[in-house]
Amino acid sequence: MKELLMGNEAVALGALAAGVQVVSGYPGTPSSETLETIAKRNPGNVYVEWSVNEKAGAEVAAGAAYAGARSLVTMKQMGLNVASDPVMCVNYIGVKGGMVIYVCDDPGPISSQTEQDTRSFARYAHIPCFDCDSPEQAFQAVQDAFAFSEEKGTPVILRSTTRVCHACADIDVPEIKAPEPPDGFVKDPQWVIFPKLAYEAKLRVAGREEELSGEFSEYKGNTIEGNGPIGIACGGISYAFVKEAIRGHEEDFTVLKIATPYPFPKELARQFLLGVEKVLCFEELDPYIEDALIYEYGNLSLEIDNFIEGKRTGTVCLGGELSAAEVGSVIEDVTGIETSIPYQEPADTPALPVRPPVLCAGCPHRGAFYAVKKAVGKKPAIFSGDIGCYTLGNAAPLDMVDTCLCMGAGITLAQGLDHAINGLGNEGGAEEPTTAFAFVGDSTFFASGITGTVNAVYNQSDMILCVLDNSTTAMTGHQPHPGMGVTMMGERVEPVDIEKLLEGIGVKSIRTVDPQNLAQSVGAVESAMEEKGVRAIIFKSPCIALIKPDEPKRVDAETCIGCMQCINEIGCPGLITKNAKATIDTSLCTGCGLCTQICPVNAIG
Repeated sequence: MKELLMGNEAVALGALAAGVQVVSGYPGTPSSETLETIAKRNPGNVYVEWSVNEKAGAEVAAGAAYAGARSLVTMKQMGLNVASDPVMCVNYIGVKGGMVIYVCDDPGPISSQTEQDTRSFARYAHIPCFDCDSPEQAFQAVQDAFAFSEEKGTPVILRSTTRVCHACADIDVPEIKAPEPPDGFVKDPQWVIFPKLAYEAKLRVAGREEELSGEFSEYKGNTIEGNGPIGIACGGISYAFVKEAIRGHEEDFTVLKIATPYPFPKELARQFLLGVEKVLCFEELDPYIEDALIYEYGNLSLEIDNFIEGKRTGTVCLGGELSAAEVGSVIEDVTGIETSIPYQEPADTPALPVRPPVLCAGCPHRGAFYAVKKAVGKKPAIFSGDIGCYTLGNAAPLDMVDTCLCMGAGITLAQGLDHAINGLGNEGGAEEPTTAFAFVGDSTFFASGITGTVNAVYNQSDMILCVLDNSTTAMTGHQPHPGMGVTMMGERVEPVDIEKLLEGIGVKSIRTVDPQNLAQSVGAVESAMEEKGVRAIIFKSPCIALIKPDEPKRVDAETCIGCMQCINEIGCPGLITKNAKATIDTSLCTGCGLCTQICPVNAIG
């Protein structure tokens, strides 16, 4: 039947249609809906899990593929860095069942620390790569990727980007049937990676590039459309932008669409280059297609100045997202051909209001940050943050995140900062030591914070670990994690206790407090600051999206003195000013009560 599907849902149902049997992954925007859709549409015997991190997910998928099952692992581009250890090796080993690594890139970036182009990673890892340009094509591409993976005995990367992941299209979806059980694992020396075997595997996977390039030149997803004098090379969502921009002027252009960026379809590219007078390249993130065309252009011994224009020539912006309007603007500037997209805002368009990112009203992280801030006062301290909602603690008026690098790094950054500031011959100086704090969420702690904590204990670091436990993976959509007691298969399991885990690691001083109880939380931080070594404070209170809000608080205008301490101290969006006094937006207030503990005249209740 025909269904309206998001791009990620299309990949999920395409994988089910292809007979996927084991699905693993780690949540990360813009990829999260894929695994969730498979869990929801599970025909009954597909195993699905949110893995503890992307490395674990990739290894689970590889093990299933060794046994002949079709497996899928999902992640965003930053997660591919975490998974790179097994991903860089599994291509050398090979697979028996089809293994697809679905990676969603985030141009902009919109919800990531950095941009990263998975096509370049695929080339680096010698892993064949398919690229998605629309939900319809993604539905078919994942099925093609599984077939190709099994035929060649190699994992395959399926790459998408934010706009394809979250765009919607009508797609004919076949009846989803339960897959047949896999053949099973056959013991063989090939599954054990040894230096000698790795050397031979490197020659094999790198040496097959020419063969696969020829096959991809015949792949139905790679096309040359039109026969105009101006060539446009593109791939992924940029193909959709190009088609929209040149609508009505198709006769002026020849469009090369690349759906398999690695190995690059060289023969098709040469055919395209020899048929046009000039080439414009449109692609998000790296100039991957552009570089490949420049290479083939050189092999053809063509010598025409400015024949290929794109990111390398500064014609197309090197970073961020593209749009149909921007593509149209570049085409008009370079060719003089008027496109169908108006790319200038009307003069009377009002500016959009600025909405800085902020922690939700009632977020327990606000209480944790404020408690630390109050306890520290003017004493020297440094606050290492991490990836999650709580990164927003860097904003005024909290100003409680001094560093943020990658998942789990706050814990180890704090150790390095402590060694550099308080150690290295600085001990015993006249200045008061700087207290190193590390903030990490519960999901991130399980994903990549445990290792750093072990490192801190083993190397006798001096730091305070603050685990902000809101009982969910909040930033990416409230997916379950090991501390919640439920799996993606719906099974109830014993939750992993963070306090007991810290005890097992060797942390001697552990306190668990409610961050919405300001006095209790401040007292815990003050006590921890009197101690040395690795000590931990678990600020435990559920995300406000998981619980029913309490009665909204209200300000007694007669009692309020207009000091604005409640607003200036915690920056809750539910607190606003009216008639020079504080008031509460009852549509936002969750009744957490943090502001009632701050008001110097008890005007809030």
